[in-house]
Amino acid sequence: PKWKWEKITMDFVSGLPRTPSRYDSICVIVDRLTKSAHFLPMKKTDSIKKLAQLYLKEIVCRHGVPVSIISNRDSLFTSRFWKTLQEALRTQLNLSIAYHLETDGQSKRTTQTLEDILRACVIDFGISWDRHLPLVEFSYNNSYHVSIKATPFEALYG
Repeated sequence: PKWKWEKITMDFVSGLPRTPSRYDSICVIVDRLTKSAHFLPMKKTDSIKKLAQLYLKEIVCRHGVPVSIISNRDSLFTSRFWKTLQEALRTQLNLSIAYHLETDGQSKRTTQTLEDILRACVIDFGISWDRHLPLVEFSYNNSYHVSIKATPFEALYG
């Protein structure tokens, strides 16, 4: 990637304890250049329309329309609605091949880091992990990444 938020990856962390707000999943969206990420709480039963609304609000409105998205083959990412939306935005969709690091390694590493942070804080967070997700995102984006020799926040904002 040459530009920030030009190429992104998307994945889900699922199987989390259900919060009082009924969230049980997190949509993980990562910029491939700066490694900056957004962690969006979701419900496993959320529709593609809900994902699209979150995506437009949290990604497109903040960072612009990406040129490409790498994602796994989750049914939300392979739906006709999602494909049509991305086609209208002129965003290329690339569906990863399972366990193929060149296509889905970025999001898998970030997802693993997110899971490690949540696991380390589960005693303090309890079932209200969703209320603390913005601080988890802040912590991740302000942690040094060897691959970019900076924090994602520094890479994104200077």
